[in-house]
Amino acid sequence: MSPKKRPASSVFFDVPGPKTRRITLIANIIGGAIVAAILVVIAMKLQVQGQLEPAMWNVVVQPISWTAYIIPGLISTLTAAAVAIVGALVFGLIFGVARLAHLGVVRWVAGVIVEFCRAVPVLLMMIFLWYWFGSISFIPDPSFWAVVVALILYNGSVIAELVRSGVINLPTGQHEAASAIGLTRIKALQFVLVPQALLSMLPALVAQLVVALKDSALGSAIAYSELLREARLLGTPLNTLQTLFVASVIFIVINYGLGKLGERLARTMRGRGLTLDEKMAEDMPINVPAAGAQAMLEDPDDEPIFDESTRLRQEATGDRRHL
Repeated sequence: MSPKKRPASSVFFDVPGPKTRRITLIANIIGGAIVAAILVVIAMKLQVQGQLEPAMWNVVVQPISWTAYIIPGLISTLTAAAVAIVGALVFGLIFGVARLAHLGVVRWVAGVIVEFCRAVPVLLMMIFLWYWFGSISFIPDPSFWAVVVALILYNGSVIAELVRSGVINLPTGQHEAASAIGLTRIKALQFVLVPQALLSMLPALVAQLVVALKDSALGSAIAYSELLREARLLGTPLNTLQTLFVASVIFIVINYGLGKLGERLARTMRGRGLTLDEKMAEDMPINVPAAGAQAMLEDPDDEPIFDESTRLRQEATGDRRHL
C-alpha cells in the first residue's frame, strides 16, 4: 500500500490542529468584526457629509459619463497594459536567460540592467521618459510610450529574475537529464528548463501582470488619459469619491479576472503533462534514451527502446512501434 500523501500545504508548514484552527477562526471573526465596524463608521461620516445621497451618484450613471470619460479611460489603460505586458514578457525572457549564460560578461551586463530597472521607481522612470520622448519629434504620443516603456523595464526586470530563479530552483535531475540526451545549454534552456520554470512560476507571473495593470494608473502624473485620470476629471470638483469608487471597482474586477485566468491556465498546463508514477520509474532502466522514455510514458505495456542495439534489432524485424 502506498503511503498516504500529505497535503500540499504541509510541505512548508505543519497542518494546523483543532486548537490552532479554533484560534484562527476566532481571530478571523474578531478581525472581520473590526473591519465591519470601521466600514460602518466611514459610511456614517459619508452620510453626514451627504456623499451617499442618490443625487451625488447621478454622474456615474449618465451615459455621457461612460462614453466620454470612463470607457475611453479604460481602453487607454488596457492598451498600455497589454503592450507593456507583452514587452515585459519578451524583456524578461531575454534577460532572464542572459543571466544564466556561460559568459561572465553577459551575466554581468544583464544583471546590471535588471537590477537598475528594478531599483528605479516606476513613476520616476515615467517622468524621465516623458521628458525625453517629448523632445523627439517622431514619437506621436510621448505620455503613452513613457508609460509603456517604464512598465516594460520594471516588470520585465522582475520577470527576468523570476525566470532566473525558476530555472535555478528546478530539480537537479532536469539539468542532468537534458545533458544526458545531448542537449547543449542553449537547447536545454529553450526546450527543457525555461518551459518548466515558466510553468512553476505562473502564479507569480500572473501577479506581476496584475501589478503592471495597476501601475498603468501612474500615467495620470504625466497627463496620460488612463482610467484613474478620467475618473478624476469626471468627478471634479464634487463627485470625485463616486467616480473613483467606480474606477476602483473596475480595477478590482479586471484584476480578479486575471488572477482566475492564471489559475485556470496553470491547471490546464499541468493537466497536459505526462507523469511518471513510482512503479514505472522503478522499472525504467537508467540507460533508456529520451525516445524510449517518451514511449514508455505513452504506452507502458509496449517494449521500449533501451539502447541503440534494441533500435537496430526492431528496425531489422520491422517492429516500428517506437521508431
